[in-house]
Amino acid sequence: MSEERHSGLGQHFPGADGDAELLKRRQLLRRARIAAVAVLVLLGAGAARTVVSRMSNASALETVAATSAKVHVRVITPEAGGAGQALVLPGTLQGYTQSPVAARASGYLKRWTRDIGSRVQKGELLAEIETPEIDQQLSQAIAARAQTAASLMLAKSTMERWEALRKKDAVSQQDLDERRSAHAQARANLAAVDANIERLRQLEAFKRVTAPFAGVITRRNVDVGDLIDAGGGSGRALFLLSQTDPLRIYVHVPQAYAQLVRSGQPVSVSQPELAGRRFEGKIERTAASIDAATRTMQIEVGLPNRDNALLPGAYVLVTLPVAAGSGLTMSANALMFRGSGTQVATVDQAGRVHLKPVRIGRNYGQTVEVLEGIGASDRLVLNPPDALAENDQVEIAPDAPVTKNSAPGKQGRPAP
Repeated sequence: MSEERHSGLGQHFPGADGDAELLKRRQLLRRARIAAVAVLVLLGAGAARTVVSRMSNASALETVAATSAKVHVRVITPEAGGAGQALVLPGTLQGYTQSPVAARASGYLKRWTRDIGSRVQKGELLAEIETPEIDQQLSQAIAARAQTAASLMLAKSTMERWEALRKKDAVSQQDLDERRSAHAQARANLAAVDANIERLRQLEAFKRVTAPFAGVITRRNVDVGDLIDAGGGSGRALFLLSQTDPLRIYVHVPQAYAQLVRSGQPVSVSQPELAGRRFEGKIERTAASIDAATRTMQIEVGLPNRDNALLPGAYVLVTLPVAAGSGLTMSANALMFRGSGTQVATVDQAGRVHLKPVRIGRNYGQTVEVLEGIGASDRLVLNPPDALAENDQVEIAPDAPVTKNSAPGKQGRPAP
């Protein structure tokens, strides 16, 4: 068969050109195989890396979860006895003597001489009142005295004449007795008029309102021209006068501490606005009884105020030293209040939690007295979480600070 015949049938004779084309095809197939193997190797490496990374992350997650599942707590041990506690109670400063200055005479305010903040001495003039009605009553009483005195003179002369006539038996004894009675009545009338004049003069003296004691005017309730009613009481007082040195504080001590408070006992007073300053006073007197409504005992504290740094009416904190009790004390942050009562969480040597009921005595603020339920060697969980339950496994935090509760606000010593 000729070459033309083969060309018509689409067939080629093997030769140099055919070998070259076959070689190219084989090279392409080999390159494709190499690329496929490389891709498979890369995919396998990526898959292995992903598996290894996930296994590492899972292991780390398990480690973190195990660590997070552990409950770390701080523990303290209670203090036995101690050097005493301090009881801090609120109070309000008052002037040692504080009095509303009211008017005794009715009238109109003529003028006032002292305003709020003025320091006055005893007997110093505070205000003047115009009293036209009292002035008129006094003038009328003086005129009535002149009339009564004239009547007394007439009654006396009449009695003397009738006594002379009686000696001559010119009048009866009955007539003489009547004249003597008229003279006695006239003298009594004159005495009554004199007493009325003295009363009105005393009221006239009340036109001048003076300070009953040395102090500071803390309130002025009237102005010039105001109508003044005599004896208006504290609701209509002209001024409010307070003695600022010394001051007094009334404090209500809870029943649990009432037996520990005595007259003459020193106290410390502080005011939040005067940071860093403390004022020393003493208990002047106590009520010596418990108020049935509040279960507290009222005490009065005397406080010197020579530099007038403290102002009447200010809120202060009174610190009373209280003798240490015989029981244990612990931080109030270790208490747990649940439906079964007041409890504390203790940790044994194996790290297991045990909930113990306790009976609380005196409350010192940040520390409390424990009467029963725990021992001096018990390790108490400080700030226990709400989810803490019996037999929970916990770990004690190694960085618990060393503190003691020998004074208010301290949490106790850490467990050894």
